[in-house]
Amino acid sequence: MLSLGPEGFHRVAYTDWGDPDNPHVVMCVHGLSRNSRDFDYLAQALRKDYRVICMDVVGRGESDWLADKSGYSFSTYLSDAAALVARVTTPVRSGFLREMRSRSLDWVGTSMGGLIGMLLAAKRNSPVGRLVMNDVGPFVPWNGLFRLKGHLGHPRGFGTRPAAAAFLREALAAFGPLTDAQWAHLTEHSFRQHKDGRWHLRFDPAIGQWSPQADPELPIGPEFLRGIDLWSVWNAVHCPVLVLRGANSDVLPAPTVKEMRRRKPGTQVEEFEGVGHAPALMDRRQIDAVRAFLKQRRSTAKKGA
Repeated sequence: MLSLGPEGFHRVAYTDWGDPDNPHVVMCVHGLSRNSRDFDYLAQALRKDYRVICMDVVGRGESDWLADKSGYSFSTYLSDAAALVARVTTPVRSGFLREMRSRSLDWVGTSMGGLIGMLLAAKRNSPVGRLVMNDVGPFVPWNGLFRLKGHLGHPRGFGTRPAAAAFLREALAAFGPLTDAQWAHLTEHSFRQHKDGRWHLRFDPAIGQWSPQADPELPIGPEFLRGIDLWSVWNAVHCPVLVLRGANSDVLPAPTVKEMRRRKPGTQVEEFEGVGHAPALMDRRQIDAVRAFLKQRRSTAKKGA
């Protein structure tokens, strides 16, 4: 898909799971330095009931790298996401008379992807019907941001694939207990071998140049040095929300979750022991939590039919 930014067009890649005519679309968006293939296990579990769209945010995965590095901002990410939402929620024809069927959209976002979803859900006339925020909230402390940016290092890459795999296990240890097959899956889709023969992470190192105070999409006040503060955005979200939290997370502290529920009492929360930032959404309990939340919309729709 092509999307238009300040410097021109760029390509946004995505994986597409399930029946393309399914009127219920689930959009999945990854974290800061990750990519769409993090959602393969979740998408596989949901594909029978939903069309699942997993986006590579620009600068990651199979999406283009930007020539103007200042374009790595939430303003760009929201524009790209809106373009993709428009593409996959276009009404579809179905039935003997081929009448038009409208589509519904739900959002599953990990870390940065959760913030993108929250920002979209807070917009007037937002199409987001249900929002899953995976280990992120309206307040992100600076210590959490610094640790996340620490994963953007190693610009020289790795001399061997096993060395790359060992780095990934250490860098993503907070994902929690994963099987060898799951680690192999993450390794396969996290690295690309360049012409120099070395294995490099599949993102533009320049994504680390992003600065929240320079991003016009983030309404951050003069006390931004304490962290990303988006409570005004959270107050504008009116759709049902599920918050997933790793019990050891330093990106989504427990007091933030408590304040989210105070401001929005209907907020649902699932916490996972032995996990930090962020639940990998590969574990059966994590997948079941997302699926149960999404099915609440389907049950409500059937009752109203």
